[in-house]
Amino acid sequence: MVDNGPMGSRGELTRRQVLGGAALGGAGALLAPTAARARARSSPIISRWVGELSDRPTTLDMGDEFVLAGVQWSTPADARIELRTPVAGGRMGPWAVVSGRGHDPDHATGAQLTGEPAWTGSATRLQLRSIGRVRGVTVHAVRAPAAAPGVSALARAAAQLVTPSLPAGPGQPPILARSSWAPPSARPAAGPFYGAVSLAFVHHTDNPNGYGPDEVPALILAIYQFHRYVRGWFDIGYNFVIDLFGRIWEAREGGVDEPVEGAQAGGYNAVSTGVAVLGTFASVLPSPPALRALQRLLAWKLSLHGIPTRGHVQVRVDPAGASFTPFAPGQLVSLPRIAGHRDGCTTDCPGDALYQRLPEVRAAAHGLAGVPAQLTLQSASLRLVAGAAVTVGGRLARLGGPPLAGATVQVQSVPDRRALATLITDADGRFSSLLTPTRSTLLRALHADAPAAVSDVLELDLVPVITLTLTSISPPRVSGTVRPFKRRVTIDLYRLTATGRRLVSSTRVDVVQGAFSARVRPLRLPPGRYEAVARLPADDVTVAGASAPVRV
Repeated sequence: MVDNGPMGSRGELTRRQVLGGAALGGAGALLAPTAARARARSSPIISRWVGELSDRPTTLDMGDEFVLAGVQWSTPADARIELRTPVAGGRMGPWAVVSGRGHDPDHATGAQLTGEPAWTGSATRLQLRSIGRVRGVTVHAVRAPAAAPGVSALARAAAQLVTPSLPAGPGQPPILARSSWAPPSARPAAGPFYGAVSLAFVHHTDNPNGYGPDEVPALILAIYQFHRYVRGWFDIGYNFVIDLFGRIWEAREGGVDEPVEGAQAGGYNAVSTGVAVLGTFASVLPSPPALRALQRLLAWKLSLHGIPTRGHVQVRVDPAGASFTPFAPGQLVSLPRIAGHRDGCTTDCPGDALYQRLPEVRAAAHGLAGVPAQLTLQSASLRLVAGAAVTVGGRLARLGGPPLAGATVQVQSVPDRRALATLITDADGRFSSLLTPTRSTLLRALHADAPAAVSDVLELDLVPVITLTLTSISPPRVSGTVRPFKRRVTIDLYRLTATGRRLVSSTRVDVVQGAFSARVRPLRLPPGRYEAVARLPADDVTVAGASAPVRV
C-alpha cells in the first residue's frame, strides 16, 4: 500500500492509489444544484496546463465545479503525483496519488502518460505536488453534472433491467441497463469489440464509500467521461459496476451476455471481463449486499461462457498492454479464474481488504455456479467469397461432462442477435447449419434454456469477387465486374521492373450494377511491361479485395 502522508520518499509505485472512506471530501455534495452546473457546456472536461511540478504544492482554480480530477504528464514515466481539494470548512483534504497507471487502452494513444483520477466531490480548486521534477503536466477535471433534471431522469431509468435474462449458473442477477446511468449523449466512440471470456478481473473504483443510492448514476457517468474524453478510450473501461447497495450496472456497451472487450486489465482485455465495485477497499470491505452481488454476478457470467469459477487459466500477455503488467510481452502466465486486478497488472487494485476476501468470493461463486454448460461454434472457413455457402456448427455439453442432446441452439448475428438458424442438438450434443452470408458478419451460438450458454464470437469475412479484363492497350482500357455490388473500384497500374513493380497511377472507376469499364491513366504508356489490378477497400459489407493482375 502506498503512503498517503507527507512527501518524503518515493515508496512503492502502484497503478492505483486508494484513499480513506472520505476520499478528497466525499460525495455528499456531488449532486448539489447550482447555476454553474445548469449552464450548457460544450465539453464535460475542464483542462488546465500546469507544465512542471515539484514537491511544492501548485494551486489551481478550475473556473467551474468538478467532481473528479486526474493528470497527464510527459516525464518521468514513474512519476508520483498527488492531488487534493478543499473539504468542509475550507481546509485542504488528504493527498491522493493520481499517477498510478495500468489500464490497457482501446487503441494507441501516443506517448503522453495518464494516471488514475481521484474523486473530489464538488470542488472548484485543487492542489498538485510531486516527488522530484515532473514535466509536461496537464490536469483534467470532470465537470459537476447538471442539476436535478438529468440526474432524476437517470434515477427513474434505474428501474430498467437488461434483457434477455439467461438462466446460467445461479440464474442471471438483475442488471441495470446502461441507460440507467448514461444519457443519450454518452455514446461510445467506437465498437463494441468482442474477444473471449477466460477469466474475470475484480476492481475497485477508488471513489468515496459514503455515497447515496441516487448518486450512483452520476458517479458512473463521471468515470465514463474521464475514460472517454481524457484517456481517449472508446467507452467506460469496465464491463460491470456494482454499488454498495448490491445493485449491478451494465457499464461498457455491447451486451452483458457477450464477451465485450473492455479497457480494464492491461495485457488481458481480449480474454477477460471486468467487474468494478464502486468504492475504495484498501482497509474496509464492500458491504455485504455488494459482496453477494459480486459472487452471483461472477457465478452467472463465467457459467454463461462455460468457464469454471475456481482454479487457474493460462493466458498470454498481449504485447500491446505488457507495460501495464510485471510480465514480458507475449509471456504465458497463470491467473486465477476470478482474479484481483493486481494478480495480472502492476496495481494495488482492488484494495487490500477486498483482495484478501477473494478466496471467499471464489468459493461462494463456485457453490452458486454448479456445473455450467459449454457451447462452441466453429466454421469450416473464416473467409468466403461472395455468394458462397459455409457450414457453421458446434457442440453443447456440460463442462467436462456429458453432451446435452435434444437442446435448442440458435446461431445469431452479433450484436443485433438476429436468429440466422434454429437447430436441435443430436445425441452427441452437436449441431450444424449451412449459411450464405451476404456481408462480413459476427456470429455466436446461444442456448437460452437452463443451463444457458453462449459461444465465443465467430468472425466470418466476406471477400469480394472482382474480375478485370484488358479491352484496349492504347489508350489502356479495362472492364470488369464486382460482386457484391459496390459504387466504385480503384484500378492500379504498375510498371514491372527487374526488382519488382512500381505504381504508375490509380484511377477510381464508377461501378454500375456490378460492372465497370474505363480508361486508365496515363493514356499513352512508354514501352515496357505493365500490370493492372482492380481493388476494393474494406467496408461494412466485405473485407478488402483485389482482382488477379492483368498484364498490359
